[in-house]
Amino acid sequence: MLVLASASPRRVNLLAQTGIVPDRIIPPEVDETPGPRELPREYANRVAAGKAQQVARNVSGTFVLAADTVVAAGRRILPKAESPESVERCLLLLSGRRHQVITAVALVSPDGVLHRRSVLTRVALKRLSATEIRAYVASGEGLGKAGGYAIQGRAESFVRWINGSYSNVVGMPLFETLGLLEAAGWRHSASARLFESGGVISRSPVKSGVI
Repeated sequence: MLVLASASPRRVNLLAQTGIVPDRIIPPEVDETPGPRELPREYANRVAAGKAQQVARNVSGTFVLAADTVVAAGRRILPKAESPESVERCLLLLSGRRHQVITAVALVSPDGVLHRRSVLTRVALKRLSATEIRAYVASGEGLGKAGGYAIQGRAESFVRWINGSYSNVVGMPLFETLGLLEAAGWRHSASARLFESGGVISRSPVKSGVI
């Protein structure tokens, strides 16, 4: 059995691309406040592990998968933009410069062992005009997104350069996640079926959540 400790529809969709449908989706409740002088990769690893372990305490005999994505400009961790003003501040900071997107993936196996991996992708946005920033802010797409933008949406047109995993920037590095699951002993056929009799198995939609 595979439990996804996330309310992010993007992570659900990314897993579905590989044919994986979690048996259960349980949004975790953890404090995501960065610690004093906490580095971006350390932060992502800590939060992802906290999500997986928090949910694992409430289920037994399952694999619990979680992830946390951080957008960083140097050592600075950018917030999940919860307001139009926050989206604008993030875009002004990232405009015309390179930044890092780090996703930490954590998996608690049925024996309680924590398995972790983290992936870093470098991204450069073009220099954004005031008009482009206003239009993007008005679209609402950046709300709830780490760094104030979603690469899988209209913000993809802002990306002039990317080095690394694209799915990592969306919210879950698929190659590394599948490797982590397999190394921990999870088997795809045992707990995830995307297709049945030629059709897609329907699931209740995830109504909310952020990366």
